[in-house]
Amino acid sequence: MPELPEVETTVRGLRPVLEGARIAAIEPRRGDLRRPFPADLRQAMTGATITSLGRRAKHGLLHTDREQTMIFHLGMSGRWRVDPGELLAHDHLVIETTAGRRVTLNDPRRFGSVDLWRTDELDAFPAFAGLGPEPLGPDLTAGWLKQALTGRRASIKIMLLDQRIVAGLGNIYVCEALYMARISPKRAGGRIALARLERLVEAIRAVLLSAIEAGGSSLRDYARPDGELGYFSKQFAVYGREGQPCSCGGTVQRYAEGGRSTFWCPTCQRG
Repeated sequence: MPELPEVETTVRGLRPVLEGARIAAIEPRRGDLRRPFPADLRQAMTGATITSLGRRAKHGLLHTDREQTMIFHLGMSGRWRVDPGELLAHDHLVIETTAGRRVTLNDPRRFGSVDLWRTDELDAFPAFAGLGPEPLGPDLTAGWLKQALTGRRASIKIMLLDQRIVAGLGNIYVCEALYMARISPKRAGGRIALARLERLVEAIRAVLLSAIEAGGSSLRDYARPDGELGYFSKQFAVYGREGQPCSCGGTVQRYAEGGRSTFWCPTCQRG
């Protein structure tokens, strides 16, 4: 599933094409993805100008001059294609601009979604209600984590995947950030000292920024809007590297928790 860096990369790839553009036509080519397309999608978006693009957690945002925002989620296999030569079977939403540009939302598994919401009420959108701070924003601090984790016995790995604590973090980047911070993914969240949480916040930001710079991680279906693959997977220190040597001389191991695989090095992630 595309995680925060892949969504951020997607938004940045769409921005040169869509920001400031007026929509000439928008066409859902089927009735639904994970859920139905908004019934008023054509009426709301045709003729509107996209004033800016953004991201909240793992959702992309297309803000318009009609005080409405189109919210998209890429699901398991979604990606946007810019100026495709021809439409493919799984191009389920087509947007054309008055400048003659075209972007399509391609989603073979159809686990993605498209919604419309009032821009000034985005915090009330069901998927955004109760979200924690953005990991790349100023509100994610060691102090916030300390407060959110106090008294919690669940592992720090599980806690970081809780979107109420930090918005947008997924399995891949949590594994990599905990490794960079030299923190055991098995350690109880409430038992991590403030100094180590400061190191963790720095690691989260460093890992995400490196992933965005590399265009995300292409695992299975993900590709950037320009069709290029993301190359951060070539920089994985632990994720997907079970049985391979760690730079510290130890061996990367894997265990399952909460339905997900956790990759870590028991030698250097003892804390």
